[in-house]
Amino acid sequence: MIPAPEPLPFSLDSGGKVYGRDGSVAYAGRLWVPEAPVALEFNGLAYAVMMATPSDLIDYATGFAMAEGLISDAAQMGEVGVAHLDIGWILRAQIDGLDAAKLSERVRARVAESSCGLCGMENLEVLARPLPQVAPHAPIAPDAIFEAGEELREHQTLGRATSAAHAAAFCAPDGAIMACREDVGRHNAVDKLIGAMARAGVSRAGGFLFSTARCSYEIVEKAVKAGVTTLVTISLPTSLAVARAREAGLSLWVLARHDSVICVTSR
Repeated sequence: MIPAPEPLPFSLDSGGKVYGRDGSVAYAGRLWVPEAPVALEFNGLAYAVMMATPSDLIDYATGFAMAEGLISDAAQMGEVGVAHLDIGWILRAQIDGLDAAKLSERVRARVAESSCGLCGMENLEVLARPLPQVAPHAPIAPDAIFEAGEELREHQTLGRATSAAHAAAFCAPDGAIMACREDVGRHNAVDKLIGAMARAGVSRAGGFLFSTARCSYEIVEKAVKAGVTTLVTISLPTSLAVARAREAGLSLWVLARHDSVICVTSR
């Protein structure tokens, strides 16, 4: 059983003046989406600082470590310490069996990475490495995607309140939503979801991952590395995302709307 998302740790209740083209002026209260720096430390080494919504942070640390290739199973993660400071959050975890030299090398590589996630020859070589092949799987029915899309809004607590948060949900083959996580960052939402499922021991095969984000190559790679076999996004993919999905055998459905969806790759 996948636990429910944590309550939001805080929200900024504010607003501003709304100016209409007709000259009208009105005041509208708003809830701003929470965003804060979250530092991740593994085995005593500062690994990364990410901008994220500070909720479901243990799920986030677990899913992030899986996406980075530091762990393959949630059981490898020791207890995650969560510290809240005035300037942000710190997540500290001990990873069993992680080679210190490998971790230090990855930390050095991340220092050179740009905001887009790629910088330098080493990172280009990493991108060129083939992804693992996804497990054989049955194609999902379009009706399942439509069902999931209709239900997803009910799970987007932060999205409904702010209209500025991404969601990632894992759905059963019939479209029923099994778990959902939200964040200001589309990558973070996926990491949180994968981490929650890994910690609960729920298989990522069989159903499909539904993301409210555009389909970039990073979302494809996170899905494949986590054992997901089918990915659905509400926006269009990049050319690299399509190429990587096809290479790995990931079934990819995009531009999911209430009445239509595009199947890009399918097994």
